Amino acid sequence: MEDRLRALPKKAREKHAENKKFFSKLKKKPPKRLDYLMQELHEETFQETNCLACANCCKTTGPLFTNADIERISKHLRLKPQQFITTYLRLDEEHDYVLQQVPCSFLGNDNYCAIYEVRPKACREFPHTNRKKFQQIGHLTLKNVAICPAAYDIVEKMKMLVGK
Repeated sequence: MEDRLRALPKKAREKHAENKKFFSKLKKKPPKRLDYLMQELHEETFQETNCLACANCCKTTGPLFTNADIERISKHLRLKPQQFITTYLRLDEEHDYVLQQVPCSFLGNDNYCAIYEVRPKACREFPHTNRKKFQQIGHLTLKNVAICPAAYDIVEKMKMLVGK
């Protein structure tokens, strides 16, 4: 897995122009059953993927925290929301709450998440490859294929099925 993670950003860069063109085409004219296809590819790929062997998303990027996330996680940690914000979060350039640092403070050495049951929505949905109207998030997927080996595989399979 380590070798694959090291190679992933370079592989994603090499495929970036091809993927960008593919997502542009997909956005203009998505196949009729795209949502179903994406759901199938997502489920198939994640049956073969052990996220605990990877956790690259938690090690390299931080999620956005919604107000609902902050409330839920604060309650779980028995902190006041402002205490949680001060301890773990910062405002980014778009004025969204994000982690102060990566890797994520809640990621253990065993790649388990200390707040898994109450993790942010962005974490629950990552890498967003089973989202409805997938063609609308090509820009996000272009970033995620460089982080998540499963997202990379899903996009490669999708290009073969739908056509580049």
